[in-house]
Amino acid sequence: MFTDLNLTDMETGYKVFRTEVLQKITLCSNRFGFEPEVTAKIARQDLRIYELPISYAGRTYAQGKKIHWKDGVAALWTIFRYNLFQ
Repeated sequence: MFTDLNLTDMETGYKVFRTEVLQKITLCSNRFGFEPEVTAKIARQDLRIYELPISYAGRTYAQGKKIHWKDGVAALWTIFRYNLFQ
């Protein structure tokens, strides 16, 4: 909504960029803030963005999934921070 991109899932963890694209941005976030930050900063550039389908099998907490509700709040804050305040 903030980036005006039509993405089905920015949180996949698979991203590929040309070197010159990454050299133009400075990343500050880690953990779950990385995806919203990089998406917002790439969306500001005049670039073509392609989304390709991937296969994914999610893990359970017993298998090592480490996400909690605080991670969701942090990701939302990152979305607002890099889309509305910069």
